[in-house]
Amino acid sequence: MTEPVRLAKRLAEMLPCSRREAEIYIEGGWVTVDGRVVEEPQFRVADELVALLPGAKLDDPEPATILFHAPPAADVAAAVNISLANHAPGDVSGIRPLKRHFSKLNTALPLQVGASGLVVLTQDWRVTRKLVENAGSVEQEYVVDVTTDVSPENLKKLNHRIEVHGKTLPPAKVSQQTERRLRVALKGIVPGQITQLCQAAGLQVTAMQRLRIGRISLARMPVGEWRYLPAGQRF
Repeated sequence: MTEPVRLAKRLAEMLPCSRREAEIYIEGGWVTVDGRVVEEPQFRVADELVALLPGAKLDDPEPATILFHAPPAADVAAAVNISLANHAPGDVSGIRPLKRHFSKLNTALPLQVGASGLVVLTQDWRVTRKLVENAGSVEQEYVVDVTTDVSPENLKKLNHRIEVHGKTLPPAKVSQQTERRLRVALKGIVPGQITQLCQAAGLQVTAMQRLRIGRISLARMPVGEWRYLPAGQRF
């Protein structure tokens, strides 16, 4: 029996190519072991059949940005569960799912406490800069359910400026969808802002869902599923 070696070493000898090039092929999902795709360069192989898939490209994969429909949870970080199992069937990005896309993800623009809806997880520093450093220029849209019917007076108060943590915030754009449901759009949102906004207008929040960040919407993605942000789309 052949002594087990790292998959990257076996592939480098087989092609031939450099060890780094072999790692890029493997991490890019282009290498199979006995017909099964293996994405770990350190995977040990002995007498198994190693093959390079047709169309293999020697390119470092682009950093991924993932859009996730988070369920209501006290701790959003704990609710975020990203794996191949809950990849949305309707994903039209054309991006090949890779295991490396699930590591080193940063959460940009966390949800309001207790809210559900659109969460952005990214490996791309450009997305992080846009959503974190320039958060004041990115509009977010929520639907908010309250305990009582919304009156014209409530609505008037909701569209006024409020102060949070000693800072006067820009006014939100609030409209009424149903007797007890509001649409709230605002920029530079701070933690707890929507709840405080409603409380200042005499309303108690029962549920919140984020539908949109900038130009990117939740669309019809079911709760608990995720999809990639397609190349070329911007927040």
